[in-house]
Amino acid sequence: MIPRQSDSPTSPVPGSPDPSLLPPDRSAAPPGPAVRLITVSASYGAGGSVIAPALASRLGLPFLQRVTTSEGHVAEPGPCDEQLSAEEVNLTPVHRLLAHLTQAMPAGPTQSPPSTHHQDEGLRGHGEAGIRRLLADGGGGVILGRAAAVVLGKDRGFHVRLDGPADGRVVQGAAIEGISEQKAKDRQCAADKARTAYVRRLYRCDPADASLYHLVIDSTAISLDAVLDLIITAARAHQAPVPERSQTH
Repeated sequence: MIPRQSDSPTSPVPGSPDPSLLPPDRSAAPPGPAVRLITVSASYGAGGSVIAPALASRLGLPFLQRVTTSEGHVAEPGPCDEQLSAEEVNLTPVHRLLAHLTQAMPAGPTQSPPSTHHQDEGLRGHGEAGIRRLLADGGGGVILGRAAAVVLGKDRGFHVRLDGPADGRVVQGAAIEGISEQKAKDRQCAADKARTAYVRRLYRCDPADASLYHLVIDSTAISLDAVLDLIITAARAHQAPVPERSQTH
């Protein structure tokens, strides 16, 4: 089974994640055209932290998490967070903007704060370094977050957006993380605001824009197991060659 998230990593507690939300761990994907590169963008509670590593496991591909390591290293398939990680909090423009305002206060006659443009370049470079390394190492993988659909463009990879009504995502987020719905609602507010700000500020676009993706799914409307199968089927269809039309004379 795919490792589950929980407030307590050592022992199950009441309110632990609902196992029915976790796709089964299959040793290999069914036969079909090879899928080499999938990106997953997901709002809080849409199940990106479950679906993305499950895709990597099913397809035998490396998995690159959201911006959660300072070096942007490729992570092993496994659990990641619906909520903001500590590293995301530090890197997200919402928080950097506050830091920038503090730095912008006059510090002395010969001192000046770093420009916002310089900070943005650093943030973009940090997030994109892992993508470049992933592609250089083997040319494929599953990428969660990092505005990867924007970075790569429609002509490279298969891009998926997971979303759904806010209330439904709260319920699903609470079940995935094994927390109360009130706590999930608080996490949703913080995560959605920060991750949207990341894409809007650094890439001047809205991560919810359907035109960025090949497939958009309301992942609160069907089981995550069905979402997983749907993405693999669609990605393979996207990879498959288009049959030539027969010519009639």
